[in-house]
Amino acid sequence: MTTTAQPDRNRWFALYVLCAGMLMIVLDGTIVNVALPSIQEDLHFSQANLAWVVNAYLIPFGGLLLLAGRLGDLLGQRRVFIAGLAIFTIASALCAASPDQGVLIGARFIQGIGGALASAVILAMIVRMFPAPNEQAKAIGVYGFVASAGGSIGLLLGGVLTQAISWHFIFVINLPIGVLVGWLALRLVDNPDGLGLEQGADFPGAALVTVALMLGVFTILQITEWGWVDARTIAGLALAAALLVAFVRRQGRIANPLMPLRLFHSRNVVGANAVQALLVVGMFGMFFLGALYLQKVLGYSALEVGLAFLPTTVVMGGLSLGFSEKLIMRFGPRNILIPGFIMVTLALLLFARTPVDGNYVTDLLPPFLLIAVGIGTSFPGIMTLAMSGATPQDAGLASGLLNTSMQVGGAVGLAVLATLSTERTKSLEAAGHATASALTSGYHVAYLVGAVLAFASVLIAIFVLKPAPTPEMSEHGREHEPAAAEG
Repeated sequence: MTTTAQPDRNRWFALYVLCAGMLMIVLDGTIVNVALPSIQEDLHFSQANLAWVVNAYLIPFGGLLLLAGRLGDLLGQRRVFIAGLAIFTIASALCAASPDQGVLIGARFIQGIGGALASAVILAMIVRMFPAPNEQAKAIGVYGFVASAGGSIGLLLGGVLTQAISWHFIFVINLPIGVLVGWLALRLVDNPDGLGLEQGADFPGAALVTVALMLGVFTILQITEWGWVDARTIAGLALAAALLVAFVRRQGRIANPLMPLRLFHSRNVVGANAVQALLVVGMFGMFFLGALYLQKVLGYSALEVGLAFLPTTVVMGGLSLGFSEKLIMRFGPRNILIPGFIMVTLALLLFARTPVDGNYVTDLLPPFLLIAVGIGTSFPGIMTLAMSGATPQDAGLASGLLNTSMQVGGAVGLAVLATLSTERTKSLEAAGHATASALTSGYHVAYLVGAVLAFASVLIAIFVLKPAPTPEMSEHGREHEPAAAEG
């Protein structure tokens, strides 16, 4: 019993170590947003240049996830995770010590590279460590909480550190965490060999997909400044699409592709990535536009914004960590998505009726809780389905693809929502409406679009995703082969 209990305990410790690394990376997506005014004042950023503190991170992060996931399959997932973690931690030290704008923007770009390498392979490692359905559902629930609720934790932590100490400490905090997570990962996470570069070292394909995604993310992030019909926007999106088409055609022709197209033969893999891309538009919109509404309309401080999102985080965490696994085991991952997506749709519709003099308890808390329940129950199911069609040889690619659909889908969606919101606000202000009223109306338009996209995810879940036998039934089929389950 001792020999079996210890490895099992190590697996769960390894899970918490990997999720701590993921949380550090996810936090960085939102923790910086709260500190932007302080960074602007301290380093004398113009309003236009300030956006690059965020964009310099998002462009390499979104552009490299797919390649990083495949590198995990080829070189070994733990090696890629450790390399990414080291790059991320060193870049965090550079960010914290930045004396001027150029150093900070450059360090944020390097941080994005490290974040992509580390985060792209985590889900693949978790699925490999927990092959039994009941344990896998529980482990993905822990990961799902970190991936979905980490953003709201970042808002709170960013407010606390910025107001209590200084903006430098939103990066300093990564240093001890990064070192500890790396040391523990070397001790606790197993290190199976990768397939070898000869099984998919398609360097021209890697260049095509990386340039396509980075150019696409860059263009999308610039839409709020350029506009949708600007020649630069159209050219950037068209070139990114052409490069992606060239990449896909190449993958279908060569013997050892970087991205084997067999992964897309699974309806559940394609459908799960599609619903996640649609769903995160509403979720990112809720965090981003909700924070703006609280600050610019209701007059909340940075710390108060973080505290306002705290119930969302707590409920999301409670469901992801303690309840979603039971739902997946009882009803199957596909069947729990539909009610979760409906709750997200209803929450966004409620956000679309928030008044200028909104009351937190009556106007904001109900949709915050509704979206928390919807996301907390859905995300583990999405991740289970997205990884279900991947072979062990393609697990890193499937994990990177899932992260790409989240980050790129969120970036595209947020650009659309922010543009629509800004245009609505400007037109109302030009017509003589008060600023607070115009801002609120702009946010309402964005939330309505987010609700439509969330409802589209309901339709995809119903008509595209395939119902699978519940994990409980699969577990009964495994009960006579414990050795295989442990392997």
